[in-house]
Amino acid sequence: MILDEIQKVKSVKNPYLPDSDDRVGFVDVLLGLMKLKNVDVYVTGSNSKMLSSDIVTEFRGRGDELRLYPLSYPEILEAYNNDTGRAWKNYVTYGGMPKVLLLDSHEEKSQYLKDLFSKIYITDILERHGVRNDASLLEELIKVVASSIGSLTNPTKLANTFASKENIRVSHNTIADYLDYFVDAFLINKAYRYDIKGKSYIDSPLKYYFADIGVRNARLDFRQQEETHIMENIIYNHLLMNGYEVDVGSVEVWQKDDSGKRRHVSYEVDFVARKAGEICYIQSALSVADEEKRLQEINSLINIKDSFSKIVVVKDNINPWRDNHGIQYLSLEQFLTN
Repeated sequence: MILDEIQKVKSVKNPYLPDSDDRVGFVDVLLGLMKLKNVDVYVTGSNSKMLSSDIVTEFRGRGDELRLYPLSYPEILEAYNNDTGRAWKNYVTYGGMPKVLLLDSHEEKSQYLKDLFSKIYITDILERHGVRNDASLLEELIKVVASSIGSLTNPTKLANTFASKENIRVSHNTIADYLDYFVDAFLINKAYRYDIKGKSYIDSPLKYYFADIGVRNARLDFRQQEETHIMENIIYNHLLMNGYEVDVGSVEVWQKDDSGKRRHVSYEVDFVARKAGEICYIQSALSVADEEKRLQEINSLINIKDSFSKIVVVKDNINPWRDNHGIQYLSLEQFLTN
């Protein structure tokens, strides 16, 4: 049995309890269907209400959840007959929403992604959480997040940004709630900071990445195409698609400055990726052709003393190689397709 978009079915008064205010919704229907013998029930949904965490909780232990992501870069590459130039240009601009491949012009692709954002994501959030009066604030908040992908932030910092730049007073608690709504709707993902040496999480700040880079670009009207941040977002999504749990790493060390005085220094690792007991530390860089730039990029990695894999992913088309620290260097193309 296949049921699509069942969350649109309205709840009704419980016919077995006519004098009660109890109502029956689609969750109750599904729980009833699951009790039927020799019946497999497949439920699909394309919006936040169907896929949100609280709905999934209702079926925990009673079924399997299959998360579908936008198309990955290898899938886009296949769609463009392995033309790496066209595939990357389109992927980095329009992302991996399947329908984008069926559209020809920039205007068509742009309009589709903008409609997807406003008519699906935002509409779902407004209806689900009852925040219709804050539609403009929601859209402005996601625009701010879209402008700062790959940057450490938190609700307090974002609230201060609204107060100083937009002259809008909004509490950090409200900002935190709205960010959670975006995460719940699979519009964005959050990456927590992890103290690698202390083996503990750091509550704040953290990073937010878009589930689809095309939706992010459309929200900004394709005006902010910073390759560094977009590349980082794509690497993060690629790791998620391949089953990794991904955090942002922090390496705390003591070093001597030019005067010989010891000082506390914090280095950032772009991604700490975990899967099946293995860990991989990953840095994203446009280029490491300059030796000084390369050493800056690997400062955090050489201060991690465990034996797990350490990788630097660069935009340049390079041959894979390892340095004296055992750090592996891969091109972005190699990383995304291998």
